Amino acid sequence: MENSGGIKASLQGRYASALFDLASENGTVSAVEGDLEKIDATIKGSDVFAALIRNPQVSRDAAAKATGAVAQVLGLSPLTRNFLGVLAANRRLSALPEIIRAFAAIAAAQRGEATAEVTSAHALNDDQVEQLRQKLEAREGRKVKIKTSVDPELLGGLVVTIGSKRIDSSIRTRLNSLAQAMKG
Repeated sequence: MENSGGIKASLQGRYASALFDLASENGTVSAVEGDLEKIDATIKGSDVFAALIRNPQVSRDAAAKATGAVAQVLGLSPLTRNFLGVLAANRRLSALPEIIRAFAAIAAAQRGEATAEVTSAHALNDDQVEQLRQKLEAREGRKVKIKTSVDPELLGGLVVTIGSKRIDSSIRTRLNSLAQAMKG
């Protein structure tokens, strides 16, 4: 498996790498990746669940029961359920969002893909996303998976992040640069 040493060196990377290795052995990488996407959406969509995983006052047992219930509702695979139990037992649930990102990066690297996180001022339609994907694939020389998000404060333009590279063509950044230049 080839992935960056930086991912594996971090705590979240070690957990993600261990989960990836287990999923590879079981042939369930896609299922686990889908499970982690569901969990990520749940964290972003539920303030209660997000607060639960970050609250150090929740006991290990209570955290394990709560994540087990969420896993059952989401219909997660046994490997992902067990993994959440390990995180709860080791008091590492607060690292879950970073673990999910690290797992996605490891899985994408294994498939020879890059993941581009694209933030725009307004939601992009399917044609715009496809055109952007084609341009990024031509630039990167490999398959690119795009994750979109909306930040109205950008005012216009895009911010594209692929790995450690960032392409910022937002109007907000251009206005800030202009303001700095005017200050002299």
